[in-house]
Amino acid sequence: MSRSLKKGPYINEKLIAKLQNLRAGDKTVIKTWDRGASITPEMVGFRFGVHDGRKHIEVLTTEEMVGHKLGEFAPTRKFLRHGGRMAREEEAAAVAKDAQAVKTAQETPEASEKPKGGK
Repeated sequence: MSRSLKKGPYINEKLIAKLQNLRAGDKTVIKTWDRGASITPEMVGFRFGVHDGRKHIEVLTTEEMVGHKLGEFAPTRKFLRHGGRMAREEEAAAVAKDAQAVKTAQETPEASEKPKGGK
């Protein structure tokens, strides 16, 4: 749910205060647990360590991120893959294809052993 236009965007004042001491493009990472803070134009070019519940994920702010929340760029869940019969079949087909490619590469080593000298 979006914030009321009357209230304006939520901006963490402590983050803005930390930005005053740094220059844009500085490699210093500003750690924050405030995922709900909106990105303002003053934050562009700085690196933030946004907490995902386990660790801080480094986020470099750009102009396209202005107006979004910091938490949008630090996912809290790690996607592994979908399971099921189809996924197992696709994985087995990919492994078989790789094995076939390795086998054909081993069968034709003569092409790579040609002399490179000329005559």
